[in-house]
Amino acid sequence: MMSGGAAGAMASAPAGAVWTKTCQVLKRELGEATFGSWLGQAALRESGDEVCLVAATGVARDWIRRHAWRRIGELWAQNDPMGRTLDLKSRMEVDTAAALTLPAPGASLAPAAPLVFEIEAEAVPPVAARQGRLQGLQERFSFDTFVSGPANEFAFAVARRVATWSDGHFNPVLFHGPYGFGKTHLLNALAWEAMRNEPEKRVVYLTAERFTTTFVKALQDKQTAAFKDELRNADLLLIDDVHFVAGKPTTQEELFHTLIALVEDGRRVVMTADRSPAELSEMEPRLRSHLQAGLVCGIEPADRSLRLGILERKLATLAQQGRFVPSARPEVLQFLADRFTDSVRELEGALNTLVARVGADVARLTLDEAQGILRPHLACNERKVTVDTIQKTVSEHYGLKQADLISERRARAVARPRQVAMWLAKQITTRSLPDIGRRFGGRDHTTVLHAVRRIESLKAEDPALARDVDVLLRKLRG
Repeated sequence: MMSGGAAGAMASAPAGAVWTKTCQVLKRELGEATFGSWLGQAALRESGDEVCLVAATGVARDWIRRHAWRRIGELWAQNDPMGRTLDLKSRMEVDTAAALTLPAPGASLAPAAPLVFEIEAEAVPPVAARQGRLQGLQERFSFDTFVSGPANEFAFAVARRVATWSDGHFNPVLFHGPYGFGKTHLLNALAWEAMRNEPEKRVVYLTAERFTTTFVKALQDKQTAAFKDELRNADLLLIDDVHFVAGKPTTQEELFHTLIALVEDGRRVVMTADRSPAELSEMEPRLRSHLQAGLVCGIEPADRSLRLGILERKLATLAQQGRFVPSARPEVLQFLADRFTDSVRELEGALNTLVARVGADVARLTLDEAQGILRPHLACNERKVTVDTIQKTVSEHYGLKQADLISERRARAVARPRQVAMWLAKQITTRSLPDIGRRFGGRDHTTVLHAVRRIESLKAEDPALARDVDVLLRKLRG
């Protein structure tokens, strides 16, 4: 039993001592690396009987709440005889003018995780409302989970180089490409890697929409000085979807001056957009010119091999989460790769749909079953394509006449495009094999089946043919 003197000593234990004991257990349970990334830079703020754990950023606060808050509460209760309640907030949610007292063991007040900038002038709203306004980095987007290929390998290499903080970098860097091509993934991965390589550096990540709304709010609250300082003190500023500011003169003016200030001070700026700067016609010419003056990296549509690689990586990720054995029939993956070509998100969404429907049975799912599950999704995302349209498109692509594809000519220059057209007809129309055969000069269904199998085989062996098929699929799907 504890003596009265010992009990008295514990009763007066400061919050810092309680937190020290809590941290000792958390380090063992979470591991040094995880603890250091999310809790190592947290600090305590004590006011009377109220104690608040202040996370370095909103992102860190959200991670702590999801992954460690219940355990922290248990350990805090065990070690605090005074029964004080421990609250959790991000640094932006507390009075920035007040000193943060009683820091965690070894903690500094410099942020250790990429910062999501937010101005909180009003009273702190409920947790759900705060989280609803936040836009942070996503842990699942890392360089390890990014699948590179010819379509994106230059952008990938540039992102990795920037993340090393190496000298001789281009500034600013702009990644551009249509929706769903991996720009946000690349920007998130860059942020996490940059923070890991140089923990003492200040990394700021936000979307252009968040930049706009926060700037407008800063104007309304007369806090523009705080807004400018927050961004212009960044060692690395990352802005996603910068095209959002096009047509917004005041916001563009502020972004322009932020960009100039950072670049002139040798700090780094990386942005993404859905188009190249030259195509951002509504953007202020000075801003557009400075974006063009840096390094502009286009991200092209994923080719077939890259799409297959993305599917395989997605299966492996699901397997790591304990969802199912990481396998699926090759014909199912090929179907997904050939049918969902517009964006990586759409491709992954199709695979998620199959997994959600059949779970671990995805490894045994047949092509017909997969097509059946995805048919409603396909129907609402594709325009009607006829065999006649396919024949016209293929003949134009190969410099032939449509009549050549229907004729009896067996020369390779005609036979191969005919097989491609048959394969396309099987993939993107509802026609049966006999019906397709009839529309190609009355050929037997076995001829169509042979053509389909032949093209499937050649796509894996002949990059030129695979590119032709990719181009034709995009043309036909509009």
